[in-house]
Order: sequence, then structure tokens, then C-alpha cells
Amino acid sequence: MKNWSLTRKKGILWRRAKIIQSIRGFFTSRGYLEVETPHRIPAPAPESHIDPFSSEGWFLHPSPELCMKRMLSAGYEKIFQICHCWRKGERGSQHTPEFTLLEWYRVGRDYFDLMVECEELIQTLAGELGLGDSLQYQGHQILLESPWERITVEEAFIRYARISAKEALRKDRFDEVMVREIEPRLGIERPTFLYDYPSERRSLARLKKEKPSVAERFELYLGGLEMANGFSELTDPEEQRRVFQSEILIRQSLGKPVYPIPEKFLDELEEMPPSAGIALGVDRLVMVLLNERRIDEVIAFTPEDL
Repeated sequence: MKNWSLTRKKGILWRRAKIIQSIRGFFTSRGYLEVETPHRIPAPAPESHIDPFSSEGWFLHPSPELCMKRMLSAGYEKIFQICHCWRKGERGSQHTPEFTLLEWYRVGRDYFDLMVECEELIQTLAGELGLGDSLQYQGHQILLESPWERITVEEAFIRYARISAKEALRKDRFDEVMVREIEPRLGIERPTFLYDYPSERRSLARLKKEKPSVAERFELYLGGLEMANGFSELTDPEEQRRVFQSEILIRQSLGKPVYPIPEKFLDELEEMPPSAGIALGVDRLVMVLLNERRIDEVIAFTPEDL
């Protein structure tokens, strides 16, 4: 019996392929090396909000970041990768447990530099799709001309939320307020970079020297959807170990499985020069560029199809 659901996606999958080819062209034209790192690793980065799939005692990577950062430590200066990643419990109109991620890293750059490069990437893709300097997404016209909106997390809470970022953190409601009150309002008229996250939400980012209460981290939003997460990289192995241990304690308090600390990554981290890196969700980017409401429409097979 013919799979009509898959058949009707043919046009979208052709355009998806063009987008991915254009992404490769963008980075190779700028002197980036495309790399491939293992999908199955012995230890992911311990993060309280990300749950990887186990694989015979190892794990399917939720992101290629640890191996890519080890490559920076080994002397690679400009690298990118397009790969499949896996995260438990992520299924909805905008999520699948297996998804496609674009990551790129540059030595000698910071998070502001990657915001600019992110703008240039998406503007290039829109141009090659014939969209010009704007795109339509679910009834909104999003202007892509530079400069894009930049707003700090603290400012976003003041503008859109009923409580401050500090109060949200104290009451353990930060993520809830972000999802319900702030994120749906970002990137509606033009793309928005939300930056300078509280140190408690630093991930693997370095703290800001002039304001150590915040981390040099940003997220990009288009049409109310989070597209990318980037930061100036933390390169101090002892500080990174403390961050990992703190995340492990949070996982324990939530009754979640605890994963081993990635020791080889920490051993090599002190050799990593000042760098910046970013992860961008390819499936979501395709959704917005092609004006599709559900992630199911821009991938060949959903989990339910298998």
C-alpha cells in the first residue's frame, strides 16, 4: 500500500535538501571544515534538563558539542557539523526525539560574533529560496534585514513577564515563565536574539567578566520558536567540572538518572583557546523557512511512522 503521507512531502523534502546544501555551501565558502564525530559516546555533558538515550552502557549524543570542542583543543579553528541527535521525552508539534542539528565553532570569536554570522546564514538561505528580505510564518511577516532585535533576558522579563528573572529563579519558575510568557512574543516582527542568561542557566558558557551574574549565552527566536543556542565557550576545566557537578546534584534532586562526567573532555579543555559555538535546529529552521506549522511536515518519517 502506498504511503501517501510520505508521498505528499516530496516537494517539501526537495526544498529541505536545498536548504541543507545551502548551509554546507555557506560554511565551506567561509573556510569552515565540515567534520563528523561519533553519534554514540561514553558520557554526555551532565545537564539537568536534557535526558539522553542509553546505548549498551554508552549514550546517543544529544549534541556533538563535546567532541567538537575537543577538536578545537587539538588545533581546529573553524568547524561545522550537520548531524542527527537524540533526546528523551521530546515529542510535540515542534519536537521529535531524533532530530537534525547544525553546530559550528570558531576560535577567537565570542557570542556577539556568532549572532552576526547567524544573521548572515539565515539571510543567505532565505535569499537562495527566493524569499527576499522577509518571510511569512503562520500569519506573521518576519523582516530579515539587519540589524535583528537583541534583548537581554533581564529586559525580556521586565517587558513580558509578571515577575522578574531573579524572582522566577528563586521560585524555580524560570523555565515556566520563559515558555508561557516570553518565548511566544519573541521573533514575531523580526528575529530576536535573547542574550545574557543568568549564571544559573549558563550551560557550558563562560560568565561575563564585567557582570559575572550573567553568562555570555544567547538564543535565537523566529516566529516565537527557539532556533539556536550559542555562547562564548567556558574553557576553565575546574570551573566546568563544578558546573557539571551542580547539574548532577539537580538531576539527583529530581530523581533523574546520573551520568558519568566526561573526563576526557575536561582533560583537554584547558587547551581550548577562546572560542564561540552555536547549535541550530535544522528541522525547526526548515519549518519557518517553508511556513510549516508542524515538524512532522518537514521530516520524512516521524517516530509514529516507523
